[in-house]
Amino acid sequence: MKIDSDDSFFASVMLNQDSSLITDKTTESIDSLSLNDSTRLDKATLVNFAKTLQGIPYKYGSTNPKNGFDCSGFITYTFNHFNFPVPRSSVDFTNYGSPISFKKALPGDLILFTGTDSTKKVVGHMGILTQTRDSIKFIHSTSGKAYGVTITPLNKYYAGRFVKIIRVLD
Repeated sequence: MKIDSDDSFFASVMLNQDSSLITDKTTESIDSLSLNDSTRLDKATLVNFAKTLQGIPYKYGSTNPKNGFDCSGFITYTFNHFNFPVPRSSVDFTNYGSPISFKKALPGDLILFTGTDSTKKVVGHMGILTQTRDSIKFIHSTSGKAYGVTITPLNKYYAGRFVKIIRVLD
């Protein structure tokens, strides 16, 4: 993977993956995180809501929390909860939003990866950044070892599959 000079931050992030997650208030109920039409969706609200979905199992092709989520189903459900439409498939995020460097990334931005075959440079997995200071962490629905919605540090496995970060919310 080639790292742009603007993304030299990435190299230092990879060296410090064991930093603890910056805590925030995540005790709000799912219903209290809903927005009405007069409220603008902000990144902190999006991330806090996404965190309430931790532990929901992985289910290919699903956007239903009662059944489980695939990665893009989790993203779709999270944004749609706030009446914010986004593409349904991870590959459809390839040219969606605005590309952001690691240095400018914020919690609430989306991180895109290839599928499990990193030689195919097509977006096949994604998550929502939950932490960008000290180390990069993201929440996603994985079919891997964690098998469901979980927060994961940007480790060597995911760094090898990294495609880009995009901003959907200003």
